[in-house]
Amino acid sequence: MGNVCYGERMLLQIGMPALIEYRTLEDNAALCRELGLSFVELNMNYPEYQVECLEKSEHLEHVAEMNRIYYTIHLDEKLDIADFNSLVSGAYLETVRRVIFAAKKLIYLRDRYGDASQPITINMHIDHGIYITLPERRVYMYERNAERYIDSFSRFRELCEEWIGDDDLVITAENTDGFTRYEKKAVECLLQSPKFGLTWDVGHSKTSGEKDVPFIMEHRERIVHFHIHDACESPPRNHLPLGEGKIALEKRLELADVINSRCVIETKTDKALRSSVKWLHDHCFL
Repeated sequence: MGNVCYGERMLLQIGMPALIEYRTLEDNAALCRELGLSFVELNMNYPEYQVECLEKSEHLEHVAEMNRIYYTIHLDEKLDIADFNSLVSGAYLETVRRVIFAAKKLIYLRDRYGDASQPITINMHIDHGIYITLPERRVYMYERNAERYIDSFSRFRELCEEWIGDDDLVITAENTDGFTRYEKKAVECLLQSPKFGLTWDVGHSKTSGEKDVPFIMEHRERIVHFHIHDACESPPRNHLPLGEGKIALEKRLELADVINSRCVIETKTDKALRSSVKWLHDHCFL
């Protein structure tokens, strides 16, 4: 594909994350529209996008319709469905349940303003869990209790299948600083269901020495979401504007197009986002 443009736009659906410098949904949506992007990824690490806010569907729908955009959702990075404390894991499971039902009400926005061939994504991190430091090594509690850990993910998968039902939603597991062996088994457990997929964060992949690439490419047909930002491996620097790091971005974006995957420009500031949008225009990806 390279620098070849398809008419006025690429086939890619490209969006932006909710920016920390914008405190309102309205401001983020207006910026999304101004930059010619398709959607905003609502980040549940922010107080503005907690589950009770996502459940106010009339407000979200109104803002989206005013700006002709739609939404994806990024779950809280601390969310850990395998926590040994059942009160904690239960709260996280209930959070996911409520997010799924909130997201169902917003799918029509994707159909109206986006690409109906791509499922709406709810992105999640896989938590490493705690570790105990011994004199010569660390013992990760989830690895020590591997059977219980995987059982938690099996139950999570079954519950999400029930909650999602026939709706066009997919929960995607994102790579961060390198999947551990037990996390790979957990992700593979989730991928037994069509209601789960992968998010490839190409920046995190770069700063972790591309250690996740073999695992991701082994499951490339399950990639449905990309987090696109530039990065350097040494010294590690993440969330750089596109074109200011060492990633072969064209190659990653070409893959996203081939497998029909949605992309979020995961830079963190207005300035970096605008610079990245310009890079995409200059390289005919937008």
